[in-house]
Amino acid sequence: MEFKKPPDGGWGWVIVVVSFFTQFLCYGSPLAVGVLYIEWLDAFGEGKGKTAWIGSLASGVGLLASPVCSVCVSSFGARAVTIFSGFLVAGGLMLSSFAPNIYFLFFSYGIVVGLGCGLLYTATVTITCQYFDSRRGLALGLISTGSSVGLFIYAALQRLLIEFYGLDGCLLIVGALALNILACGSLMRPLQSSDFPLPEKTALENVPDRYSIYKEKEKDPEENINMLEKSYIGEETCKSTLANGDWKSESLLHKNPTTMACTKETETYKKKVAERTYFCKQLAKRKWQLYKNYCGETVALFKNKVFSALFIAIFLFDIGGFPPSLLMEDVARSSNVKEEEFIMPLISIIGIMTAVGKLILGILADFKWINTLYLYVATLIIMSLALCAIPFAKSYVTLALLSGILGFLTGNWSIFPYVTTKTVGIEKLAHAYGILMFFAGLGNSLGPPIVGWFYDWTQTYDIAFYFSGLCVLLGGFILLLAALPSWDTCKKQLPKPAPTTFLYKVASNSSNV
Repeated sequence: MEFKKPPDGGWGWVIVVVSFFTQFLCYGSPLAVGVLYIEWLDAFGEGKGKTAWIGSLASGVGLLASPVCSVCVSSFGARAVTIFSGFLVAGGLMLSSFAPNIYFLFFSYGIVVGLGCGLLYTATVTITCQYFDSRRGLALGLISTGSSVGLFIYAALQRLLIEFYGLDGCLLIVGALALNILACGSLMRPLQSSDFPLPEKTALENVPDRYSIYKEKEKDPEENINMLEKSYIGEETCKSTLANGDWKSESLLHKNPTTMACTKETETYKKKVAERTYFCKQLAKRKWQLYKNYCGETVALFKNKVFSALFIAIFLFDIGGFPPSLLMEDVARSSNVKEEEFIMPLISIIGIMTAVGKLILGILADFKWINTLYLYVATLIIMSLALCAIPFAKSYVTLALLSGILGFLTGNWSIFPYVTTKTVGIEKLAHAYGILMFFAGLGNSLGPPIVGWFYDWTQTYDIAFYFSGLCVLLGGFILLLAALPSWDTCKKQLPKPAPTTFLYKVASNSSNV
């Protein structure tokens, strides 16, 4: 699909606003699931590792399905996907209020809500990148702060709703709020080019010339017609033989003018059937060739060493960097921090500082003298040090300080689409971003349960966060080593595969009639 030149403003700012509120409404509860996590621990009495699967699935499933989400956005557009996903998120949250056990929450909250969030994230990022070019870093930073502000507000809101209406009432109200995503989706006007009108008719004569030769030898329409004629004549001969008991009665039919007219119409019909059969066969082969091209483009992406290092880094980052936002409240409780000392929920601190980090890092990404990839690597290395410092924090003040640092550095999500775009180009953004988000979702899904299992095994979070810090540090160093020799090579777009088309000849309806 061809797009107009990004306007870098105009209706694009409306896209930024509605994308902000879309991420605010869909990610508010899943990111602030740490408040619900403690309630679920008390309600179902399961282990920390098993209960952590709920929040990890909610954040991971949507990212795991990113390749599918990218295909959906490319096929149906951001507006349709956003409206559909709004129903998914709202329905999943409301359904979770009726959960009889933790396994039901795995489906309703983890899978349904998580899939809806993944679709919404891909839709908002893709349409924002289409509307902005020179200000893309700022635009992505603004929309990505929506999820962080949602985390900040929903952490306090869900705690307040639980106090007044209980856990079930809280989920019902939060699900009702998510229905506002439908209004946001209706404002996502697609940025499509009007220079390429849709074809007026779909006649076989209007098949574009870009369908090129397929190397495999195919039967032409005349051969297909001959095959149909043989089967048709054989069938008619058998019918006349059974009716008259005479093998020669078939030839008498041609002497009747009415029969001759019917035969003429039958031949015309057979030609049309043969033509359309041949056309469908070539169309199926073209679809198969497009699939082969998609696989070829995927292999070409992984030949880019920076892209390959990027998927390893995002996987390790999400294994180690995601658990604090889910488990920090329980970390404070395990460290015997008194509730009277809580000036503000730790999750809220992570949320507001993530919003600040996304905005500041997004603005920094627009400066030409700042290497965005190195900036991203720096956030990973500093975050790994902060994670390793969590076991030494035994008071609310130190935990709040580390929560703020981790939240700010988690804001590197705002520059990740920017880094991906610079690495593979805007044309391959949806394809590459879907692959990277798949590995990010895998890390999101595994991180919190691993940390929870470490606690169930050792009855302390110390080893768990040492492991998390090591994962993030390793990912940062791998990406740094891949980028050091030649960052400029990352900016070169991958060669586009030669377009494959199919050339075939369709017999005219008026010929041989």
